[in-house]
Amino acid sequence: MSRRLFVTAPAALAAITGGLAPSLAKAQGTAAPAGRPLTIGIGGAVTSLDPHFYNASPNNSLSMHVFDRLVERDAQTRLVPGLALSWNPVSEKVWEFKLRPGVKWHDGRDFTADDVAFTIERAPNVPNSPGGFGGFVRAIQRTEVVDPLTVRFHTAAPSPLLPTDLGSVAIVSRHAGAGAGTEDYNSGKAAIGTGPYKVVSYAPGDRTELVRNDDWFGPKQPWARVSYRFIGNDSARTAALLAGDVDLIDQVPTSDLARLKRESRVVLAEVQGVRVIYLTLDRSRDGAVPFVTDNAGQPLPKNPFHDLRIRQALSLAINREALCRQVMEGTAAPTGQWLPPGSYSYNPEVKPDPFNAERAKALLAEAGFPQGFKLTLHGPNDRYPNDSRTIQAVAQMWQRVGVQTQVEALPWTTYSVRSNRQEFAARLTGWGSVTGEASYTLVNITGTYDAAKRMGTNNTARYSNPALDALTEKATATLDNEEREKLLQQAVKMAMDDQAFMPLFQLVNIWALKRGLAYDARADERTLATGVTPAA
Repeated sequence: MSRRLFVTAPAALAAITGGLAPSLAKAQGTAAPAGRPLTIGIGGAVTSLDPHFYNASPNNSLSMHVFDRLVERDAQTRLVPGLALSWNPVSEKVWEFKLRPGVKWHDGRDFTADDVAFTIERAPNVPNSPGGFGGFVRAIQRTEVVDPLTVRFHTAAPSPLLPTDLGSVAIVSRHAGAGAGTEDYNSGKAAIGTGPYKVVSYAPGDRTELVRNDDWFGPKQPWARVSYRFIGNDSARTAALLAGDVDLIDQVPTSDLARLKRESRVVLAEVQGVRVIYLTLDRSRDGAVPFVTDNAGQPLPKNPFHDLRIRQALSLAINREALCRQVMEGTAAPTGQWLPPGSYSYNPEVKPDPFNAERAKALLAEAGFPQGFKLTLHGPNDRYPNDSRTIQAVAQMWQRVGVQTQVEALPWTTYSVRSNRQEFAARLTGWGSVTGEASYTLVNITGTYDAAKRMGTNNTARYSNPALDALTEKATATLDNEEREKLLQQAVKMAMDDQAFMPLFQLVNIWALKRGLAYDARADERTLATGVTPAA
């Protein structure tokens, strides 16, 4: 996409020379500081500057430069103070947050508890959101502004994970956000945060230019300006780094890893991530499903994916070890659930489904498809490492058990919208459990979609299991950490036994940087200018 929302010729010149676009400079009351710029090349497209529009990693990474949260997470996903200095339960159903004094919005106005109350109201109600933030505030029944620096959240039931949930919700201002839509954030009008950087310009599908906020309450940032660029093509991203056009890239192509490790001008930063790459099968329909037919090309009268045997067969047909070895080239690990080993609520009893083509064929026959059927597997081609290669490999594996599979890989900006509309029968996507525990997925991915209850926000397949929902609700309301972990582990097993979705592998997060720089590799895969420092 080449259309720019508020980039003008003066703005583009300002970004190159280090100055702010005149209109935004006036609105934010600042001039660009002197100092070294930083250029970042990301592999996933940012779809909006609205921090509540879409809960996707590229959007969230950019948002974290401009907006802060009450509670932040460090590189290991541990909770640390953000706009709130402390948080404590004052009763079983009330949390009190003490806010940081002296914080200013980018336009110089004071941050107060009223902005928090506005944010909690806005976050779950953004029109046309393809996957928003309602799940993180679902527990809150009422927000009480005690004083300008104290806010209390009243919940319907005990909510021990509320601070963890609020670590995912960017705080926006009432004065800039009241009556503002996503288009107002994208235009820059409402993109007024408290974060370490201010927005200069935003060009969807291309780049966002940022300038340092010298009034930020956090540590002084070494980068006066940041150019946050989308470079979706793997080869182009690596080439940009080697040519010196960018200082850092994420989603390092696996095919380039060996070369980059030998390259004296480059250093790598890596860490085990919390993102699972997985497949989902449409559960939104009882009748015919788009992109699914019999072998003669006629639509099937009933949705085959409601049959557990079909879901099991398709999972058993996948050789996860081969995917990790041949497609991911050793940068991923096979998994049967969505958290890496060692995480709170990881269930060691839940193993990856073993590759068993013969058993897959037998299950298909038992389900009434001894000759298989036809389907199309959809996925993005510019969002996750080797995403299009992965769906090609899975399609070949399904072909071998009799499921004639075509593949259609699409740009993320198109794919995400169509997926949210339930247009696909089978699809590949990814989900990062940035909270480091199981409820994040249970609420947002496997929870029955219910806008009123703010459940299943990212459940695009529309999977539904009332027993799993009940167990999730019980677990998230359990105060005792050990008991809650046991309940979450039970829920993990229930979801995976029912093939709520098909986990394929866990990613290792890798960044490549110019020598002389260091990056604090993050398990949540966020790519942040605040994590880049000149090497000691």
